Amino acid sequence: MLRKIIKIDENKCNGCEACVKACHEGAIEMIDGKARLTKESYCDGLGDCLPTCPTDAISFELREAPAYNEKGVKESEKSKNPIPCGCAGTEPKSFAREACSVKSVQNTSRLMQWPCQIKLAPVNAPYFDNANLLIAADCVGYSYGSFHNDFMKSRITLIGCPKLDSVDYSTKLLEIISNNNISSVTAVKMEVPCCRGIETAVREAIKNSGKFIPLQVITVSTDGKILE
Repeated sequence: MLRKIIKIDENKCNGCEACVKACHEGAIEMIDGKARLTKESYCDGLGDCLPTCPTDAISFELREAPAYNEKGVKESEKSKNPIPCGCAGTEPKSFAREACSVKSVQNTSRLMQWPCQIKLAPVNAPYFDNANLLIAADCVGYSYGSFHNDFMKSRITLIGCPKLDSVDYSTKLLEIISNNNISSVTAVKMEVPCCRGIETAVREAIKNSGKFIPLQVITVSTDGKILE
């Protein structure tokens, strides 16, 4: 079948193994000191490995490839890590939270537009003109307590989940960036591997637009802390 899949330029690969560690599906292996896509059916086409490569040796291509073997990936990860769905990012956790007074709760919404889902957003709208754009993984809003005030305030917000949405965010974001005068982009993602797809899509969209747009990428831990 014809689908998007990663391509590794072995001439650029320096053998750092960063992509191998980033690929939680186990589609990439090191062979003779070079990273190689050894299991095409395990590559989900989200490109978690792209932002980790220091030499830009990894890119996307659209070509004939086996269908994504989600069942095989889950079985493989389950054998390595006995977590219900295989992905380390789904490991059950509990967090101790301090009680807060009613006065300390900031309950004012900072959402400046609707819709806010990436796949539902128009590619051209008045609120995009000179906008400071926030592109965030939807889980961030639940894990980071001050998401509205610290990130959404004075920004146009678009959210999505690269693991659950069967769309190519980079294509939609490219249209938005190309058709509008975007002042800056802030991407906020969770620390889990599958969330790297947000950063990858944003970087690819800005690069393909040919525009110089300031980009800030922020990672939030699963217990709601900003990571350096």
